[in-house]
Amino acid sequence: MHPLRQAFVPLALLLLAVVPGLAGAAAGATPYRWQNVAIGGGGFVTGLSFHPAERGLAYARTDVGGAYRWDAPARRWIPLTDWIGHDDANLTGIESLALDPSDPQRVYLAAGTYTHERAGNGAILRSSDRGATFQRSDLPFKLGGNELARGNGERLAVDPNDGRVLFLGSRAHGLWRSGDHGARWTRVDAFPALATAESATASNWRKQSIGIVFVTFDPASGTPGAPTPVVYAGVSSREGGLFRSSDAGRTWQAVPGQPTGLRPNHMVRDARGDFLLSYGDEPGPDRMNDGAVWRYAPASGTWTEITPAPQSTDLEGDGFGWGAVAVDASNPDVIVATTFARWAPRDEVYRSTDGGRSWTPVFASSEFDHSASPWTAQAKPHWMADIEIDPHNPGRVLFVTGYGVWASRDMTALDRGGTVHWIFDDAGLDETVPLDLLSPPQGAPLVSGLGDIDGFRHDDLQRTTTQFARPPRYSNTESLDYAGRNPLLLVRAGHLHDPDPAVVRAAWSEDGGSSWTAFVREPPATEGEGRASIAVSADGSRVIWQARGAPHWITDNRGGRWQKVRGLPTGAVVAADRVEPSLWYGFEPATGRLFVSGDGGVQFNAIDTGVGEVGDWFRGELLPAPHRSGLAYFAASWKGLMRWGDGRLVRLPGVENAVAAGLGAARPGSDTPTLFVFGQVAGEFGLYRSENEGRDWTRIDDARHRFGSVRMLTGDARVFGRVYLATGGRGIIYGEPRP
Repeated sequence: MHPLRQAFVPLALLLLAVVPGLAGAAAGATPYRWQNVAIGGGGFVTGLSFHPAERGLAYARTDVGGAYRWDAPARRWIPLTDWIGHDDANLTGIESLALDPSDPQRVYLAAGTYTHERAGNGAILRSSDRGATFQRSDLPFKLGGNELARGNGERLAVDPNDGRVLFLGSRAHGLWRSGDHGARWTRVDAFPALATAESATASNWRKQSIGIVFVTFDPASGTPGAPTPVVYAGVSSREGGLFRSSDAGRTWQAVPGQPTGLRPNHMVRDARGDFLLSYGDEPGPDRMNDGAVWRYAPASGTWTEITPAPQSTDLEGDGFGWGAVAVDASNPDVIVATTFARWAPRDEVYRSTDGGRSWTPVFASSEFDHSASPWTAQAKPHWMADIEIDPHNPGRVLFVTGYGVWASRDMTALDRGGTVHWIFDDAGLDETVPLDLLSPPQGAPLVSGLGDIDGFRHDDLQRTTTQFARPPRYSNTESLDYAGRNPLLLVRAGHLHDPDPAVVRAAWSEDGGSSWTAFVREPPATEGEGRASIAVSADGSRVIWQARGAPHWITDNRGGRWQKVRGLPTGAVVAADRVEPSLWYGFEPATGRLFVSGDGGVQFNAIDTGVGEVGDWFRGELLPAPHRSGLAYFAASWKGLMRWGDGRLVRLPGVENAVAAGLGAARPGSDTPTLFVFGQVAGEFGLYRSENEGRDWTRIDDARHRFGSVRMLTGDARVFGRVYLATGGRGIIYGEPRP
C-alpha cells in the first residue's frame, strides 16, 4: 500500500489550555414554529381505528413515532404525542389505541416501546378532547410498542355500552380492567394462565412475551349504561388462544371448537353478530410462515374456515400468514383481508362480497399513485398488519405497511370490473428514524440519512423531495459529510439489512446529493458492529471511514487504496476542519481525550487537556466551525459542551448535559455561529440556542413540542435560527423563530 502524501499545519494550532468559563444564563423561551421536513411515510404504522359514529374521525398508531388523528378537511395526519419529553421517550411507542364508540371525544393510548430491563413501565394516556391533551395513568408493567406482535390488536378496548369500562391485554402480566375511564387499573386474576405461559411467547429466535393481543366486546349482549356481558380476548398461542367471558370479564372460558396450531392476531364483529379472525403461526412482523382466516358464529357455535388463498406451492422455503381482516360495517358479506410475509409473488389484499365463500385479489386490478411520495414507487407493500374499511364510506379502504398507509378511493369499482385507485395517505405522518443530518452552505438546505429508506436531498422542506438515486442504495444511510471548501462534494456511509459483499458501503457525490458514485472498494478489514462513520477533508481530497469497533481508514483516491489511520483509538469520532485541508480532529467520548492531525489525517496525536474524563457510553460529537480554521466544538452526554480554538479548550458555561448539539448560521451582522443544544442547561432539560458561544442560552422548545428522543440536531447553514432535529421516530422536525 502506498503511503498517503503528508501535509502539516503550524504547531500553534495543536496547543491547548483549559480556560474556566463564567456561569451561563438560561434566558426565557423564544417562540418557535415546529413542523416536519416532508418525507411522506417511512415507518411502520401498526394500527388504524375509525370511529363508528362520526364520519372522518380516525386515528393511527406507530411503533416508535407516537399516535396521530386524521384531519379530514386538511387530508393529513395530526401528531398527538409530540408533548412527550426526553425522560418519557419510551412512551412514544404505542402498543394499542382505543376509541369510545359512545363518545367521539375520548381516545386512549397504551404507551410503551420496550419491555427490556432499561425501559420504563408503560402508561395509559387518556384524552377527552380527541388527543388535544392527555392525562396519564402509569402501569405497573412494561409495554412493547416496538416489539414482536406490534401489528396485532387491539389490546386496549372500551366497552361500547359503558364507556367507563376498559380492558387491556398485557404481554406478560395478564388482563387488566378499569372502571373509571382508564384512571385506575386492576388485574383480572380469573383470566387463564395461558396469557402468561410459554405458549404465549414467540417461538422463533426472538423469545419475547406476546400475551393477550386483542380484546373485543359483543355490544348486542348488553344494554347502554351497563357493562357489556360478553367479552372476548385473544392470546397469541397455538394451543387455542380465544377466550370468552359472559359476565363482563369476571370469569373466562376457552371458546369451544376454535382452531389450534395457529396464533390469533385480529378479531372483528360483523353486522350479523358473527366474528372474523385472522391467524398466523408467528405473531409477526419479522416472520410468519402459515396462517388462516376463520368465521365464528356465536349463535350456533360453529367455526368456518374462509381463508382467501392457499399456501403458494411454488415458493421455496417458508409460506405466509394473514395479517388482518376487516368487514364492511353496513354489509357483512363484504370482507377484506391481507396476506403477511408472502414475499413471492407479493403480499396482497383479498376481497369477498359473499361472506368469504369466494375471494378476489385486489392488486391485480389496482393502480398506485406515488406522486405524494415518489420514493414509494420502489417499495412494495409489506408488513400489512392491519386493514380497515371506513364505516362511513365502503369505497375507502386503508391498509398499513412497514413504511406508511395506503388508501383506496374507489374499492367498490372492483364490483363493476373497474380499477381500484390507491393513494399514499401519509401527509403529516413522517414516522422515520433519521441517522444523520447535514445542512451544507450550498445546494439543498438539508440532506438526511435515514433508517430503512436510505436518505434524501431536501430541496423543499415542505414537499417530499428526492430520495438518493441508486446506485448505490443502502437500507440505512448512517453518516454524511461535506467538504468545507466545496460544499457540493458530499460523502456518505451506509448499511444493508441483507449484506451484499458486492455493494461498497461508502459513496460520494459532486452535485450536492443528486447523484452518487460508490467508492472503488472498502478497506481490507471493516468488521465491527454498529453504524459506520465517514468524514471528508476541507478540499475533498481525503476521506476517513470507519465501522464501529474497527480501525479508522483513510483514502486519497476514493477507495482505490486505503491505509490505517495512526494514533486514533477505535472509539474516537473524527471530523475535518472546514477550512484547512491538513487539519483533522478526533475525540474519544469514553475518556475525553482529544486528538489532532496536522498531516491530513494520516497520524493523530493525543492532546493532554487536563480535563479528565469528558464522556460516557453516549456518543460524542465533533462540530468544526464552518468559516474559521482551528475552531471546533465538542459535546458529550452528561459532560457538557466545549469550545476548542485559539490554542485553548473552554468548557462552555451552563450546559450540564449535551445529548445532541449543532451549529447554525450566525445572526445577520455577526460571524459567531449559532449553537444549538438538546440537553440540560442551568438545571432544565430542553432545546436551547446560544448566539454568543454559550454565555447566554435561550430555550426554544415548549410544553407541546418536546418530540421524545432527539438523537442529533443541526442548525441551518444559511438561515439564522432554523434548526433540524433527528427524532427517535417522528422523522425530521425543523423549527424557526415565530415572526
